[in-house]
Amino acid sequence: MITWDQLSMYVATGSCWHSNQTTTTTTTTLAEQQSSQSKSIRQILSMDNTGYCNDSFNSIRSSTSDEDMVEIAGSTLDFSNTEDVPPLDRDYGSGDNPGMEEVNGVPKLMDLLDEPVPGVGTYEDFNTIDWVREKSKDRDRHREITSKSKESTWALVNSVCDAFSGWLLMLLIGLMSGALAGGIDISAHWMTDLKEGVCLNGFWFNHEHCCWTSNETTFQERDKCPQWKSWAELIIGTTEGPFAYIMNYLMYVCWALLFSFLAVTLVRAFAPYACGSGIPEIKTILSGFIIRGYLGKWTLVIKTITLVLAVSSGLSLGKEGPLVHVACCCGNILCHLFTKYRKNEAKRREVLSAAAAVGVSVAFGAPIGGVLFSLEEVSYYFPLKTLWRSFFAALVAAFTLRSINPFGNSRLVLFYVEFHTPWHLLELVPFILLGIFGGIWGAFFIRANIAWCRRRKTTWLGHYPVLEVLVVTAVTAVVAFPNSYTRTSTSELISELFNDCGLLDSSKLCNYDNANVTKSSNELPDRPAGNDVYTAMWQLSLALVFKMLITVVTFGMKVPSGLFIPSMAVGAIAGRLLGIGMEQLAYYHHDWAIFRGWCSPGADCITPGLYAMVGAAACLGGVTRMTVSLVVIMFELTGGLEYIVPLMAAAMTSKWVADAIGREGIYEAHIRLNGYPFLEAKEEFSHKTLAMDVMRPRRSDPPLSVLTQDGMTVEDVETMITDTTYSGFPVVVSHESQRLVGFVLRRDLTISIDNARQRQDGIVSTSRVFFTEYTPPQPPNSPPPLKLRGIMDLSPFTVTDHTAMDIVVDIFRKLGLRQCLITHNGRLLGIITKKDILKHVAQIANRDPDSILFN
Repeated sequence: MITWDQLSMYVATGSCWHSNQTTTTTTTTLAEQQSSQSKSIRQILSMDNTGYCNDSFNSIRSSTSDEDMVEIAGSTLDFSNTEDVPPLDRDYGSGDNPGMEEVNGVPKLMDLLDEPVPGVGTYEDFNTIDWVREKSKDRDRHREITSKSKESTWALVNSVCDAFSGWLLMLLIGLMSGALAGGIDISAHWMTDLKEGVCLNGFWFNHEHCCWTSNETTFQERDKCPQWKSWAELIIGTTEGPFAYIMNYLMYVCWALLFSFLAVTLVRAFAPYACGSGIPEIKTILSGFIIRGYLGKWTLVIKTITLVLAVSSGLSLGKEGPLVHVACCCGNILCHLFTKYRKNEAKRREVLSAAAAVGVSVAFGAPIGGVLFSLEEVSYYFPLKTLWRSFFAALVAAFTLRSINPFGNSRLVLFYVEFHTPWHLLELVPFILLGIFGGIWGAFFIRANIAWCRRRKTTWLGHYPVLEVLVVTAVTAVVAFPNSYTRTSTSELISELFNDCGLLDSSKLCNYDNANVTKSSNELPDRPAGNDVYTAMWQLSLALVFKMLITVVTFGMKVPSGLFIPSMAVGAIAGRLLGIGMEQLAYYHHDWAIFRGWCSPGADCITPGLYAMVGAAACLGGVTRMTVSLVVIMFELTGGLEYIVPLMAAAMTSKWVADAIGREGIYEAHIRLNGYPFLEAKEEFSHKTLAMDVMRPRRSDPPLSVLTQDGMTVEDVETMITDTTYSGFPVVVSHESQRLVGFVLRRDLTISIDNARQRQDGIVSTSRVFFTEYTPPQPPNSPPPLKLRGIMDLSPFTVTDHTAMDIVVDIFRKLGLRQCLITHNGRLLGIITKKDILKHVAQIANRDPDSILFN
């Protein structure tokens, strides 16, 4: 006989419920069920059956799972073992009740499905995962493996392999992503040069590699060699004159149109999800949303190929954002090699968080910045274990890319630079001005791009994506070719703008008057600008206006398009122009008070390349609202520790200015534009509303659709499923009492009934459906009952109707809930789903609540 004291001890130590009873409670409490002592004991013990609550409430919050979303065809989640203790630990007693077992000396009621039901526990497309259930399922799996490891050597080896599988998966993701990034870099560099000419030694050589082995190059024209032929030289036999210029012009435009046409055609035909940046969708997926196919095999293949084509076409886009999507595709596909990640949506999202870090690591050659980017910008939930594994995966990816050496300079990125001149405190003023410019530009770009994308979605423009891409490509190529700073690839432009001029530089930006510089000088002083510098400044000014405008319409087209490089290019151009202006101002007016004492004549005071780097960081920060990860990425690009303060000042100023104009970054804006159910963790909910104000049903709505625990037939349940579109149903004791028993998902209910009809004899439409612990005796000639207690969540999250909505929103954010049930004095009143939360937030922000498209 179990005494109440023993029962209380069991509840306090062995059960997870009631660690926080102020607003979050389990469905059955002793206060609600006091008809008899034995009945109360039975109901309390039955709560262990689902495996939802065997740690504490805090253990759920500290879980280390993430989410997943794509192509889990063939994988089924086995929910047959729903006990806290693995099967091998069972000690079946010889008591009178055969339905009882003992766990730690306490009788426990069994409620298992006779056989696993394929498909139960999986999710439909465009739905949100149940984080609590997925985490509980992983804890049960881990307990079973740990228990078995003590019984045999083979089980111990299996346990070690299971623990090591996460690190092995990170290794594979790093290797695969690094190899793909290296191939993308090499291919894009070659195809970009293909628009201007071809190498006679081998068409697969780009311009730089073609001239490496040539002995006929000169210092002034180091990029010209007999082995490299322009299209005009190949077709009409000359490189000079108007006809040669026109021929090169036409070939440049034709190659650009061909590359962009192939890119958009492949995307439309084989993988529509391969377009765009991918980061808004990755953020949504990591918050628990399901988008089947977005991280699939075809998406990876087509995204990799079309990314090369899109970058090579000369469009104002970058490959850095799409590389995050590519790395996440690698992570999702490789998850299928490991059972614990293949069968658990939350665990797979841990992998995707690490894969996002890998994408930035190979994009910028910044492994630490990649980890911080995933933490700050992408991940919805980022536990400490994911931090370590992200760091390891980013390290492997960076090492792999360094081994491939795609740029031939032993660097991971094309625009790696080093500055050696220290900066002065007074230079913080122009750095902050660049931050202000970056913030204003970022806010302008977001508003303009969202307006254009909304126009694309709501007008005829969205029906002709191929025509749009071709028109934008034609305009870009026609306008870009006459200007050497827009004709070149954006990465090479940034590299030239970041460059600190030396005596060996042949760029127009470095054409200074060197009359007073001796050949033995190691440091170049500030010098008067030559004619080429002023010409370059005019060209850069035109390039700045062109890049600012064309990027607005380019980002969001149906081709892979990143935003990092175009944003950095805008900031780098503005920064270089300001840097040259400051340099000339210091040279001609070194006696001014602001320059006196630190910028004497003949000294190297101003570094225009540093201004370009700060401007690039400011504009990228204004668009994405990144801060910490942005500064670390820029630091890893330059290798200059002493320039962290200017970068921090520009990044923070840019964020403050941009936030003052508009709170959303570009990725959050696109999430809202597409109607993804993403609950932004950065937003504060400060309105005084209660759960009863948001819950459904409202006063004018029909009653809440519920199932009763023992009073419905299979036909009644199927009719309710057919007549409604809800993703789940509360289970109550009866329609009269409305006492909550649990919650069952629509998909699990449908699959279980279909499976029972096929595999269980006698199940017909008149069969009774039971969600109770025990099935009562049935009349002699009645069909066999259908017991579905095993698919029911016995501990759904509930709050009272007077709970403040800011607390409810916080619960949804931190626990990743799909729905929360509302009660009053223990009676079920209604339900709040994630979609209800998003609609309520949209209404408060004076936005259209129907813009939330998905469930």
